[in-house]
Amino acid sequence: MDRTERFYKMDQLLNEYAVVSIDRFLDELGVSLATFKRDLVYMRDRLHAPIVFDRANSGYRYTQPDKNTPSFSLPGLWFNAEEAHALLAMQQLLSNLEPGLLDGHIAPLQARLKAMLGTGDHSADEVEKRIKIVHAAKRRLKADNFALVASATLKRKRLKVIHYNRGNGQETERTLSPQQLVHYRDNWYLDTYCHMRNEIRSFSVDALRKVSMIDETAVDVPEAELKSVLESGYGIFAGKNVTWATLRFTADRAKWVSIEAWHPAQRSHYEEDGSYILELPYSDDRELLMDILKHADGVSVVSPESLRERVLGLLKMTLANYRN
Repeated sequence: MDRTERFYKMDQLLNEYAVVSIDRFLDELGVSLATFKRDLVYMRDRLHAPIVFDRANSGYRYTQPDKNTPSFSLPGLWFNAEEAHALLAMQQLLSNLEPGLLDGHIAPLQARLKAMLGTGDHSADEVEKRIKIVHAAKRRLKADNFALVASATLKRKRLKVIHYNRGNGQETERTLSPQQLVHYRDNWYLDTYCHMRNEIRSFSVDALRKVSMIDETAVDVPEAELKSVLESGYGIFAGKNVTWATLRFTADRAKWVSIEAWHPAQRSHYEEDGSYILELPYSDDRELLMDILKHADGVSVVSPESLRERVLGLLKMTLANYRN
């Protein structure tokens, strides 16, 4: 727990027990004696906590504060970045939810979330006003299609779909054994066993034009195999044939990229000139290409040559578009 949380825990213990021993403090807080003493001094001197040591009972307790002593109050308790994001995201999702089966449950959930967001010295209205979650490039999808996909995934049933390929504009009918639904970069993807290709594939749910559940049990892919295919390469589109890419970022761009996690297995180091080398595995270059190009003149592909050529080709096409 962080320091503010420790202050609240100390306050709780002192209110719960008449006298709190040092051993109980150390056990409950999980800190060293030196850290506890620093926290105690801070609470007494800076927060004006009326804590005294009771020698007769070998522990600390609250005492009545002196009339001339400033009033004691703890700092406002707040969430860490992940907790704040989760609460605000849930609140936003509930607010945008269309009328349906959950109507009777949404209002109580929103009330509880609002109360949680208002914890400490911050009102819920102020939190909503001052902290925002902005979604980028979120694609629209049919609610009925999503419901069928989610239901089949949970019931372990197969799906018959018409898949639209944005790359070539073609539609194909496929039978899928859904494995898991993934919310990634503000969009939904279905990791599935494709019976047409006889392999694990990932499809954007919004690209499924027609969806129907069929009364056939879905093929279950072992979790280890699913992970080895879907998590070995970069991004949402993965595969078994993994290639390692080496990217060189300029010293200026390294200020941002060096603190980003692009892939769990990535390797990185700085060069003597301040440039930043990032190595990461990929099996499908579509998403990697987009992320490389968004850094424009701040990045170059060192290897493999095939990826260099792909980037160069896209840059030439971009330049041609501007010339035309």
